[in-house]
Amino acid sequence: MPNATAHIKRIRLHQGDLPADLSLNGSIAVDTEATGLEILTRDRLCLVQLCERADEQGSECHLVQIAPEQNEAPRLKKLLEDKNRVKIFHYARFDLAILKKALDIQTAPVYCTKIASKIARSYSSAHGLKDLCKEFIGIDMSKKQQCSDWGREKLSEAQKQYAALDVVYLHEIKEQLDAMLMREERTELADECFLALLTRVRLDLEGWREQDIFSH
Repeated sequence: MPNATAHIKRIRLHQGDLPADLSLNGSIAVDTEATGLEILTRDRLCLVQLCERADEQGSECHLVQIAPEQNEAPRLKKLLEDKNRVKIFHYARFDLAILKKALDIQTAPVYCTKIASKIARSYSSAHGLKDLCKEFIGIDMSKKQQCSDWGREKLSEAQKQYAALDVVYLHEIKEQLDAMLMREERTELADECFLALLTRVRLDLEGWREQDIFSH
């Protein structure tokens, strides 16, 4: 089994925002960590992870730590709202909502590997990031740090490694899902779902999170 950290060249931790001199190219893989999953009334955004496509040495991952009561990150906002860059998420619905609520970031355009997996991999009911990494990359990811304290002032090395691993494989997973979507003639359907995500997130944030508004 391949080493789960082999694709990571370097992890850089930033406080509050991306540095002014940082230049990232092309599409960006993105993830977030929070104090919990109840973003509307209780939990807060703690970390934003970003990773561009790997070069021959691997990927450099950037972690932006968000302070309590922080409500803006201008350079991060500019990057995530750049219409010329695709932002790749896994379960984008949560990440888009917490980025909008915490930092007023309207992220677009978006690609969600979980949605793409559900449309392309209709032979499977397993669509978690761990499942996709195992099938497409041959890596068995540990999710041990998923439920750790992301609100702590100083992140552990294990947390930083975990946070980086949540984004480092998304580019490769997207490529393989794109090939499957094209093979099954479902690319257009997936693209329409990605476009609808911003509306789904707005419904979540405005109180319709648990309701299927299209039901009878």
